Amino acid sequence: MKRKMPIIASVLALSMSLAACSSNDTANKDAGSATPTPAATNSDAKDTITALLPPVSGNFQKTFDEMQKDFNALYPNLTLKIEPASWEDMTSKLDTQVNAGSPPDIAFIGSSGIPKYVNQGMLMDITDVVTPEMVADYDPVPFEYMKNGKGLYGFPAYMEVHSIGGNKEFLDKAGIDWQSVQKNGWTYDQFREAIKKGVVTEPGKPTRYGFVFAVKGVAAKDYLSIMAKSAGMPSEFNKDLKYTYTSKNYLGLLKDLRQLIDDGSMPKELSSVDAGKRWNMFLTGQTMITGKGLATFENNARQNNEKIKNKDASAVKDSIEVEYVALPVPSFQGAEAVATTVVDGYVTFRGKKDPTDEHKANVVKAAYFLASGKVAARTSADGFLNLITKSGRDAAKDFPVNRDPNNAAAIEDMLKHATPARPDIPSELAAKAIKIETEVIVPKFQALMAGEMTPEAMFDEIKKAAVAAFGEDGIVKE
Repeated sequence: MKRKMPIIASVLALSMSLAACSSNDTANKDAGSATPTPAATNSDAKDTITALLPPVSGNFQKTFDEMQKDFNALYPNLTLKIEPASWEDMTSKLDTQVNAGSPPDIAFIGSSGIPKYVNQGMLMDITDVVTPEMVADYDPVPFEYMKNGKGLYGFPAYMEVHSIGGNKEFLDKAGIDWQSVQKNGWTYDQFREAIKKGVVTEPGKPTRYGFVFAVKGVAAKDYLSIMAKSAGMPSEFNKDLKYTYTSKNYLGLLKDLRQLIDDGSMPKELSSVDAGKRWNMFLTGQTMITGKGLATFENNARQNNEKIKNKDASAVKDSIEVEYVALPVPSFQGAEAVATTVVDGYVTFRGKKDPTDEHKANVVKAAYFLASGKVAARTSADGFLNLITKSGRDAAKDFPVNRDPNNAAAIEDMLKHATPARPDIPSELAAKAIKIETEVIVPKFQALMAGEMTPEAMFDEIKKAAVAAFGEDGIVKE
């Protein structure tokens, strides 16, 4: 069965192309990075740029000292001061600093979080400072994700796909043609039957589930929104800027996901599974398929395999060797499946006072340094991330990558069917949607997965919150 995926021609053409007018002549290639200097100011005054950065890839934080030294070598009058954060506490750390009016100059966050901070007046629009050479270095499509309205608020680090990941041995034992799924996708009904085959019970209790995804903690909001995109809602707002999660397809999606627990294909305790536990369950053979999946997970699994072979005590406890298979998210409710893109990057913040022109230009230098050239190439190689700058691709020759060709082809195909950026959504609407997600959708979804709430009751709560936020005329009615 052929995958029901729209071919977004304009997105494909842009995302697969390089910027046409990259300027190598003006690029400063010190420290292995093609980094043109912003022309807004020529000040040689001392300045410090702060950055709050999570573990973007497995070894990313181990290179902070080198990154800081390379940046200072490139700009001797500037100091890059990096504060590390875990994925779990990244948002709380950033919000604490934002609420105090003293955020870092740069923070690594998902592009979907930009409207929230724009609405709070804490992001720094760099449209007037970024140089044409910097813009030309980028593939156009991911660059759009860092915009909101007419403002540009940083540089993207990569454009990747939220997929799901399977254990090849278990998929083969269950008789699942995963290579066909990689090429053609699958419907919810096909997926439901497949994960039933992955369940192992002995004796009387499941020892392996068909599918597990995180419902608790920092990843609580992720997978429901990812699957909603393949249920006919590629964004929380349609082109008429009406809130879409009040459509009948959203209710159908909630019923589908609860059904997978009732089938026994997902654990009854799914509401207590966070991102760490979900990944540990995959590596210890307690689930055939895990979600969410990213390209970097293939490398993570491979690294753990090496630790097992070498009897390294740092391997995940009780883990088994796993050959990771990248799989697309199924389509739901008869909708066309689309791939959820994740564009994370280095977002530029401001404090209570306007920054000086010199400091603003220096922040742009630092953000671009982190997002391009050598830093981008090394991070990409470590995490199997998709490079989106010419300077990163040029530097990548020094960082060879050994990816499974089937996985690489599957991810490339998913990117062809990616959801486009929506900079047209006003920040105030997006901020309201984030508020509904945080205060209503996440806790109610956890209750649904725990069996404490019905899909209908959750859907009613979402509709009530949506009407309060957007009005009767601001929501989809079906």
